[in-house]
Amino acid sequence: MNDSPPISDISLIINTFQKPRHLGLVLQSIVSQEQVDGRFEVIVTDDGSTDSTAELVHSFATASPFPVRFITQPHDGFRLSQIRNRGARIARGKALLFLDGDCMLPHDHVVAHLHRLRPGVALIGNCARLTQDTSAALAVDQLAPTDLTTLAPRSEKRSLAWRYRKACWHNLTGHPSKPRLSGSNFSVWLEDFKRVNGFDERFVGWGQEDDDFGLRLRGAGVRLESILDRTYSLHVWHPSDPSATRRWRDGPNIDYFSRRGRLVACRRGLSVRPATSLCWGLPDDIGTTTLGQHLSRMLGPATQAGSGSPCEVDLVVRPGTSRFSRPAECRLLLLASGSATVETGLRQKADRIETMYAPDDLDSRTLTEHLEHKLEAMLEAIG
Repeated sequence: MNDSPPISDISLIINTFQKPRHLGLVLQSIVSQEQVDGRFEVIVTDDGSTDSTAELVHSFATASPFPVRFITQPHDGFRLSQIRNRGARIARGKALLFLDGDCMLPHDHVVAHLHRLRPGVALIGNCARLTQDTSAALAVDQLAPTDLTTLAPRSEKRSLAWRYRKACWHNLTGHPSKPRLSGSNFSVWLEDFKRVNGFDERFVGWGQEDDDFGLRLRGAGVRLESILDRTYSLHVWHPSDPSATRRWRDGPNIDYFSRRGRLVACRRGLSVRPATSLCWGLPDDIGTTTLGQHLSRMLGPATQAGSGSPCEVDLVVRPGTSRFSRPAECRLLLLASGSATVETGLRQKADRIETMYAPDDLDSRTLTEHLEHKLEAMLEAIG
């Protein structure tokens, strides 16, 4: 992550793929932002476009009144989490505003986020979807004098107003997972983004990466507030992405998203977090079995939570007598091969249960390496 002093108030991170016309409209709408001269930079993050996207951005940057940078990566499936993190790593703003490369911004969009954003709060928005005819009529050289909000259909404005009221209700009632975060238009303080290790790059393919990020922000104590009473973006029509599913729950990431034991700071995000970088709660009797002794040596360099203290992973080993005893993001139950039946209550509390099978003929060093590999594979499923 970039640790140099911030040079702007906010970094606009715009993801794109194979839509240079749409991106051109978005960039031009940013030129028309009011009351924010010198306060922001733009980072275009491209997921491997093979069209004129790179040339468009470089040409735009030469005449832009604000800093513009471009990063890209080879296209290998839908890797939105990865390209967003790459943009965040080079960001030089105190805050991040994530935007989709097919959503234009009203003239006061950036200043609205800047006025309301603060540490410990993420501002979530959404977009009004323009019709196909309206989208087709848009031209870059005609955007400057246009109040883009007048292009939004009334039905879309009513829908966004309803979303705002629902978000306020969910915050008022303390809903555990709503309002949901939409990645097409939201801002977050840079330090809060770092606290959860950015987006989880285990999400590959369409869907659920935004929902996961929002849940982890909540887990870190960040409040999600809607900004739809103040501003929204405007989605320029295009055919649906072939990788998008008609129903949210049919996405390729739904099983991983629905996992129990979600870590607040994901393991594969801005940085890769090995097992020893996590905070562990180890059982008091971990040294009484061969499996426990190996685990204790493996996790020796990791931060250890004291009795009753919060941790990321609370560990119980069987055979043994310990139980889950700490506030934890994940409760992991490990069974030595051949362990006796585990009591029902303990199984119900565990977020994940794994049996540590190991060949009998392994020497101590090889056994430890084998168990390290097994533990790492288990943590992959937790995220």
